[in-house]
Amino acid sequence: MVSALWCRTLGMGSERQERMKVLGARLRALRAEAGLSGAALAQGAGVGQPTVSKVENGRMVPSSDVLERLARALLLDEATSREVRDLLTAVESASDRAGVATPPLGLTVDDAVRSAQLVRSFQCVVLPAMLQSAEYARHVFSSAPNATPEAVGSAVAARVERQSVLYEPQRESVFVITEAVLRTWPGTPDLMLAQFDRLLAVESLTTVRLGIVPWRRPVPIMPRHGFTLCDQEAVVIETFDRERVTADSDELATYEEQFGRFEGAAVFGGEARELLLRVMKEFQGLGPTTHP
Repeated sequence: MVSALWCRTLGMGSERQERMKVLGARLRALRAEAGLSGAALAQGAGVGQPTVSKVENGRMVPSSDVLERLARALLLDEATSREVRDLLTAVESASDRAGVATPPLGLTVDDAVRSAQLVRSFQCVVLPAMLQSAEYARHVFSSAPNATPEAVGSAVAARVERQSVLYEPQRESVFVITEAVLRTWPGTPDLMLAQFDRLLAVESLTTVRLGIVPWRRPVPIMPRHGFTLCDQEAVVIETFDRERVTADSDELATYEEQFGRFEGAAVFGGEARELLLRVMKEFQGLGPTTHP
């Protein structure tokens, strides 16, 4: 499986990937010279051990802050510290346009969720990926730029398969949506009624918390897009035409704070179920209406 915590590597050209490998190999050699294990370096730098592993294997671009922490933990002199900073600059300046390898539809967020023990997702328009029914997901993928029937079919099948992580007892998933998500719908009312059945079933799982920000409550901040936090290591930022994964510490802190604010405005448990059932009843009264 392609790792979801590639940070800025998904969709990059080979030039940047090669420079990432050079940076990672140099850091791995410096760690070996220092006589440190990956776990010991991670502890000394105050980062996760998976972060050290991914950076050293050229699968994650560290932020400048993370690189400085690693340099201090390795007790690098100024000349060597400058060397690794220059390697990072070379990675960041490499072209990510030429030779782009676009990930398959839905790969980024689905694999990010699958690799995490704690998932927290906020959405203001579209249902979270892991909660979508097959038909709802089909409409989502069909609206992607340059989508083909074959790509859509493969993406839907993969998404449904990956949703099995919701039932694994060692994982925890927290989803927060606005009520607008429930009222922004594709296809037919029947599609949405099936989708509501899925939401009610998932909400009852002990591994899942589903929160809804009711329209009667003001949002704490104006939401601009959805995002998904994967453990405390990465965030998938979802825009109209793409998904971007980042492990930058400043961005992570920002999205952690934003999620907490939306979570605080949401209703959970019985209140959330009551809201779902109320909106579901409204859909039952729509009849066979379809969008043009």
